[in-house]
This record gives sequence, structure tokens and C-alpha cells, in this order.
Amino acid sequence: MKRPSFRRCGHAPGAPSPEDQAVVDQFRAMLTAVRNPQPWTPGHTQDIAVRVGPFIERAHTRPGDNHGPEMIAVALVHPDTPNAVAYLSGRHLGYTERGWLRCDTTTILGTWQPGYALLTHAAANLPLPDDIGMHPAHYALHVEARKHDDALAGHTLLRLGPYTQTRHAQQDLDRIAATLEGRETIAAPGFRVAAKLGPFDVRDHQLFADPYEADAVALLDAALASVSA
Repeated sequence: MKRPSFRRCGHAPGAPSPEDQAVVDQFRAMLTAVRNPQPWTPGHTQDIAVRVGPFIERAHTRPGDNHGPEMIAVALVHPDTPNAVAYLSGRHLGYTERGWLRCDTTTILGTWQPGYALLTHAAANLPLPDDIGMHPAHYALHVEARKHDDALAGHTLLRLGPYTQTRHAQQDLDRIAATLEGRETIAAPGFRVAAKLGPFDVRDHQLFADPYEADAVALLDAALASVSA
């Protein structure tokens, strides 16, 4: 018995529709990207592909903020960036609220290729999870006055942040340390004053002075003057 044949209207027998062909092409691009990752070199500005759980995501790098070969700063972005629809979808799925993050370089597959887009949370219409395995990459300086006989007794004189790059924070830390040199125990009588570098907690942003809007040493002098007044 002759088997019935099926034909899609408007297409030659056996020819896929443009929509089906687009899906096939996208799948082939994904396989090519996975099988042939493109090398990435630290310090370069290309977007990269990073593992986030079982998914792969696109990320911008932040040149100048490398932590050696083990850690860099990145920002996760919607795979369709910079298309306008990517912004709206990115907000809905949690891409735009992450900010800069510390990324372990062992999670980097290579430079970003469009073929990876099928493997993202966005392609699955899933929001990014709360824990993506990356900590914030903003930094802060804390100038603290501590009792000589009790390391736990004291208070914070000045908070500076957020710094977007460690080298900026380190520069201000060095300047503050030089300003305090020889004055650590007399700047605030009964206390020892010192500065330290740490992560910036965005939840306490109202407690911090913006180091990019004012000079760090001038802010320190004002803080010390208020203590001795």
C-alpha cells in the first residue's frame, strides 16, 4: 500500500520552514560553540562565557580589576545584549541587578559566542538563581578607632565606597595609611586608628562616603577633626 505523503503548504517537499531552519541553525551554532570554545586572555575586553550551575551565561569583563590568574570582575548580561528587548527581559530575569561580581577563572569557557545563547537561563525563561556562586566585586575602606586594650571596643570613623576597582581602593588605602603614619595613637586619644580594605555591602550604602566625589584624605581629616572637637 502506498504510504500517504505530507507536504507543508508553500514549501518544496522535504524542505524545512524558515522557522524550523532557524532553530536548526541555532542548535548547530550551539554545538559548534561547545565543541570549539574560543580562547580568552585576561585583560582583554571581549565578553566571555561563564558557567553558572548547569547553565552558561554571557558576561562583560572589567579590565584593570584582575585578581591574578584565579579571579576577575565580571557583570552578567542578557545573551541578546545590546538589543532593546534584552534590557526588558534582563530586568525581568534578574540580569541587571547583579552589578560587578568576582568570577573564578576556572568557570570561564572562553570568549562569548552567539551559539551559547541556547544554554542560558534566558533561553529557558528562568530567572537567575539567588546564589550564582559569585560574590559582589565592589570594595570599601573602613577607618576604625579601636581601644588599645580591647580590640573589640571602638567605632568606625569613616566608610568609603563603593570602589569599582581594587587598585583605586588600594591607592586611597595607601594615602590614608601615609596620613596616619605616626598619628595612629594620637589622632583619637585613647584609640588606635587604622584603615582596612573590605567588601562593600550595598545594604549599608547610606553609611558610606563616595570616594569618587571627594578626596579620601580630606574626608579622613574631617572625620578626625570631629573626634577631637
